[in-house]
Amino acid sequence: MSIYRNALPQLDGGVMLTDGGLETTLVFDEGIDLPCFAAFGLLADRAGRSVLRRYYRKYADIAVEAGFGFVLESPTWRANSDWATELGYSASQLANINRDSIRLMEELRNEYQERIEPIVISGNIGPRGDGYVASELMSPEEAAEYHRAQIGVFAETGADMVSAVTMTHAEEAIGIVKSARQHQMPVAISFTTETDGKLPSGQPLGDAIEQVDAATDSAAAYFMVNCAHPDHFSDSLDRKAAWTRRIRGIRANASRCSHEELDEATELDSGDPKEFGFLNGRLRKLFPNIAVLGGCCGTDHRHVAAIGAAVAS
Repeated sequence: MSIYRNALPQLDGGVMLTDGGLETTLVFDEGIDLPCFAAFGLLADRAGRSVLRRYYRKYADIAVEAGFGFVLESPTWRANSDWATELGYSASQLANINRDSIRLMEELRNEYQERIEPIVISGNIGPRGDGYVASELMSPEEAAEYHRAQIGVFAETGADMVSAVTMTHAEEAIGIVKSARQHQMPVAISFTTETDGKLPSGQPLGDAIEQVDAATDSAAAYFMVNCAHPDHFSDSLDRKAAWTRRIRGIRANASRCSHEELDEATELDSGDPKEFGFLNGRLRKLFPNIAVLGGCCGTDHRHVAAIGAAVAS
C-alpha cells in the first residue's frame, strides 16, 4: 500500500538520501555480470535478491546515521519492453519483475521504518534507448504509450511514485508525465546532461524542463539531474529562474568524464568521495529546494555517506 502517493515528503523541504550507482557497483565492485546493464534480473532468485538487499541496506544505514529520510528506488531502470525482449523476458514476466521489485522495496521499508522517517518507494523507469545517447527520439504520444505498461504495474503496487531517470530528450519525458498522470502516479523526471550542461539531444536543461512543464501543465512532481558530474551542470543552474526551483534532486556521477569516455572505460572512475560530498553539499546550500541527494555511475555508499556528512554540517 502506498503511504505517500498523495503527499510526497520530498516537497516539504527536508533532506532525503537515496542510493548510488547500482549497476556500476554490482559490475565493477561486486563482479556481477549484468547483461544489458540490467539489474532487474537479480530479482529472479533468492541469491540475487540477497545481493540487492545488501546493497540497499548500506545506504539505508547511512540515512539512519545522518538522520535524513530515504528514497528507495527499485532496480528496474532497464525493466521496459525493448530491453526485456533483448534479454528474453515475456511481457508477463516483465510485469511480474516490476511488481516483485516494489515488494522488495516494501520489505526494506518495513525493516527500517522505525529508524528512518520518511521512506518513499519509487518505481524506477529508464529511457527506451541508451541513457547516454539520444538515439531513439520519440514523440510524446509514442513515449506515453511505450512506458504505459511499466507505469501501470507500479500504479497497482505500493509504490508512492515513479522516477524516470537518465532522460535524454524532453519528448520522452513529456510522454512519461502524461502516462503517469493517467495512472494518478506522482512522477519525477530526471534529465542527464553532457559536459556542457545540455541534454544529449543538445537542448539546454532549462529549456527541457520548461518544455515538459508547458506540455503537461506542470504535472511532474519535480525534476532531477542525474548521470552527470556536478561540474557538468552546476554552472547552468540559474538561481533566479523558475525552472531551477523545479529541480529537487541530484544523483550525480563520480567521474568528470564524458558519457562517451565512460562508455569506453574498462575501469571504474570513482572520483574523490569527499570532494563529491562537498560539491553536493554546496549545491544544496545554493539551491535549498534540492531535497533528494544520491549518486549515479561510479558512486557507492562512500559517496552518499560523504553527501550526508556535508549536508548535515
